[in-house]
Amino acid sequence: MSSAASQLVLGESGLFDPTAPLTASGNLRRRGVISVIVTVTATAAALAAVAILAIVVYDVLQRGISSLSVGFVFQNPSGLAGGGIFNYVLGTAEVVGLGAAVALPLGVLTGIYLTEFAGRRSRTAGVIKLALDMMQGLPTIIVGLFVYGLIVIPQRRQSGLAASIALAIVMLPLMARSSQEVLLLVPNSLREAADALGVSRWRTVLTVILPAAMGGIVTGAILAIARAAGETAPVLIANSIFDPNAVSTNIFHGVPTIPMLIYSSVELPIPQAVARAWGAALVLMLFILIANVGARVILARSRGKMGR
Repeated sequence: MSSAASQLVLGESGLFDPTAPLTASGNLRRRGVISVIVTVTATAAALAAVAILAIVVYDVLQRGISSLSVGFVFQNPSGLAGGGIFNYVLGTAEVVGLGAAVALPLGVLTGIYLTEFAGRRSRTAGVIKLALDMMQGLPTIIVGLFVYGLIVIPQRRQSGLAASIALAIVMLPLMARSSQEVLLLVPNSLREAADALGVSRWRTVLTVILPAAMGGIVTGAILAIARAAGETAPVLIANSIFDPNAVSTNIFHGVPTIPMLIYSSVELPIPQAVARAWGAALVLMLFILIANVGARVILARSRGKMGR
């Protein structure tokens, strides 16, 4: 114990005095200053992130609110600047929906394998986790180029199917990782109870584990879909040739999507076209914000139920 510290606890007789006042040493004061600096810096960074989001939301809302109406969402476009965006909304739902139909089951099954069937030291599980991490950090434009070579070049045409496959690749690691994390939150006591009753592992997963984690899995699905709905690079490479004024339900040909409308209209020398692009951006942003908030609410309720 240093002399400074000794003076804090020893009285005049040299014995320990529990009533003696404590005085901060130089080390403690320095740590306190560093702690305050780190706290202030972290708080400022969080506030800056929230401020940036608020600025983006405000800017899009200010520029797009004048175009937003029921007719704008449910009418087809007319020319480069007239009408609404109904065919773009429907096309986005088709492309994202097909991608989700491919990615979500694969993601959930991958999460189930990693948590319920793969051992802790499984090399296969380690390779899968590494692949998921690499896919999650992969630039989406590379995903678009991969799908372009895989589907577009052999078919000699762009299509909504190619865009859906690209978005499925984007959604897959998000869905797999979120499913894995949610399944890990399920109490082990449920698994042990099922094992004690002699229930097979696959039946335990279907009847016990999945129902308990369903809220979190739905949350991950919503977040993955919201992420894919706003992707532009894969759609631009795989699905940029389509009829901009017609509704397309043929996924094997070009399908209009909202990101492509924004990309192609925002720089046109036509004020009405730019206003329509901002309105479409507002519709897309509102969908993503509502999906994210709804997912957080569902996740909070799911964690509360699993906690009980």
